Amino acid sequence: MSHLIVHGGTPLSGRITPSANKNAVLPILCATLLTKQPVRLRGVPEITDVKKIVEVFRKLGSKVELDFKTGILDVHHEHTHFDPNVDRLPEEMRSSIMLVPGLMARFGAARIEDDVKGCTLGAREIDPHVEVFERFGAQVERLPDGLILRVHRPLTANAHWTDYASVTTTENFVLCAALADGVSTLTNAASEPHVQEFCNFMSLLGARIEGHGTSKLKITGADELGGADYTFTEDFHEIVTFLALGAITGGNVQVKNGAPEMFPLLDRTFAKFGVQIVHEDGWSRCVTNGPLKVKEPFTRNILQKVEAAPWPYVPVDLLPIFVALGVKAEGSVMFWNKVYDGAMGWTSELAKFGAHAFLSDPHRMITFGGKPLSPTEVESPYIIRVAIALLMVAASIPGKSVIRNATPIRRAHPNFVEHICELGARIEWVEGD
Repeated sequence: MSHLIVHGGTPLSGRITPSANKNAVLPILCATLLTKQPVRLRGVPEITDVKKIVEVFRKLGSKVELDFKTGILDVHHEHTHFDPNVDRLPEEMRSSIMLVPGLMARFGAARIEDDVKGCTLGAREIDPHVEVFERFGAQVERLPDGLILRVHRPLTANAHWTDYASVTTTENFVLCAALADGVSTLTNAASEPHVQEFCNFMSLLGARIEGHGTSKLKITGADELGGADYTFTEDFHEIVTFLALGAITGGNVQVKNGAPEMFPLLDRTFAKFGVQIVHEDGWSRCVTNGPLKVKEPFTRNILQKVEAAPWPYVPVDLLPIFVALGVKAEGSVMFWNKVYDGAMGWTSELAKFGAHAFLSDPHRMITFGGKPLSPTEVESPYIIRVAIALLMVAASIPGKSVIRNATPIRRAHPNFVEHICELGARIEWVEGD
């Protein structure tokens, strides 16, 4: 286990460049399985999930060269092999399910491990993915420890309408459709920025995709895909996180941001806590005038609220970041996670700081902010940005706090602690029990 020691109370200031978005990097890595041509990726972050997928590629005989110092990854799947009875995909990593389409298209078979989970956000079913694979012609066999999928190649094009605008399900559909025989359409597709980035990469490989950024995608299957040289864009999750760290500590943080057009709703969400976001010359910065204060709604007898759901709503992954602001800002806010039923149950950890947060039900939390806060020791659930939110609260309080089990941060954000220390934070990792 890895824990964080946080010496809080220092306003964070300075300029910082975010890393690539984990939720774009991982599907794009998986997409490289679809081509036998060399692919170069630039800006690859040094995170645990990337290392796990690269290790899978090497075990399957792919040629991989990776230098985290430069962020350049060269991968060539020319001599890749796969045997579903022998080869295993990474467990406890949600993104490994996106290796399935490439394996089916290349080898006519794939497998899904029982423990494909990720963060502990509640029930995370695999049925929508299996349904997609079946629609493309896969036959599913249940094993004691997972599933084996077998398919006659090429995959069969189809039209599908998902129950829910799932990011990973959308990406799996596109991965399958790229080499399928015919035209496939997906209705109720996810459209998050990282899904758009993924589709841009697929188009660079030669996939024919119409409807980028919308809820309906049309993919015309190709005979084969080519190579690419691709540079990742900045992670909007990190941009929001660094801006929020500046705001909660009363500092002045500027973050490189090449896509401010994605931020109008996020800017308005910051404004609910008294934080103004300014975008200028490719950089974004937070502006606060004194202590944070919740903006009162004009409608009487209702709480200020932040509703999180699939894009173009506020992303659910960022809800904990705004919860941290809600704990600090004077006033009350209701936070509503419309996706996961297990992502809000960390109010007891906030209470250890002296914060007043009430869990209304599995999806809704109310913060009564502006209470006196004290440094303390808390334990993070296995949720990436909850660990960061607890760190944010600790960083805003003078004194020493401990965030136990903060390991999930390393799944998404390379050198995260080192970067915020460059802004003036006093934080360090401690390994062990």
